Amino acid sequence: MAARDSARLRLGAALVGAVFLFKPGAAGAADCPVTHEQLVKALKASVKAAGGPKNGGFENHEWAGVVARDGTVCAVAFSGDKPDDQWPGSRAVAMEKASTANGFSVKPMALSTANLFAQAQPGQSLYGLLQASPPSPEALAGDAAQFGSPSDPMIGKRIGGVVVFGGGLALYDDTGVVGGLGVSGDTSCADHNVAWRMRDALGLNKVPAGVNPNRKDAIVFDLGVDGKSASGFGHVKCAGDEADIADELAAGVGGQSLK
Repeated sequence: MAARDSARLRLGAALVGAVFLFKPGAAGAADCPVTHEQLVKALKASVKAAGGPKNGGFENHEWAGVVARDGTVCAVAFSGDKPDDQWPGSRAVAMEKASTANGFSVKPMALSTANLFAQAQPGQSLYGLLQASPPSPEALAGDAAQFGSPSDPMIGKRIGGVVVFGGGLALYDDTGVVGGLGVSGDTSCADHNVAWRMRDALGLNKVPAGVNPNRKDAIVFDLGVDGKSASGFGHVKCAGDEADIADELAAGVGGQSLK
């Protein structure tokens, strides 16, 4: 137990340090792991409202954002016909999820945003993480008509922010981490399922390891009645059948849905 707690504390210290590598602000052009067209195609194919499969939750239209390895936003998309077909506030959240997953993943090991939930709660080693890197004030600036287009105003900028619930995954090719993907617009558990489908569809799922020995950076549903996570990297269950779908996708660990 002492060894496990020590490992969690070391990881916590490393993650807090990682925040400062991806602070918000302007940045130069970076290699994007996906094109806007590829992102839109993968998103629409993964969301029920756009003709894709079930993911649990409300089955809403969704936003997706991608950052390059240096933390710059390089693609933003939505699954509906126009920007307000999905929650407007989820555009920024999707980009922040992408930045978080990218910023806290390295070549040997990935952390999804879902894996940060338990450690960010009061009394845990990452409590206060949400204040470590505020999101960029530019997140909502610019021409709203361009949101989610190849000319989205955040392209080429760092979004910053930290998100500690499901929907953000690091992107890996055969060489290592190449960026991050964030999805938002539904329950956080459903967002995780959509992101998992998208990463597979994009072929950027070469994840070497994670907090779970079998399913790597999968969402871990192991919070007890006391709210504590057995693994230290657990996530609360959502109210629909998201956990069952995550299990079917090999995107989740730990029990049946609450529904």
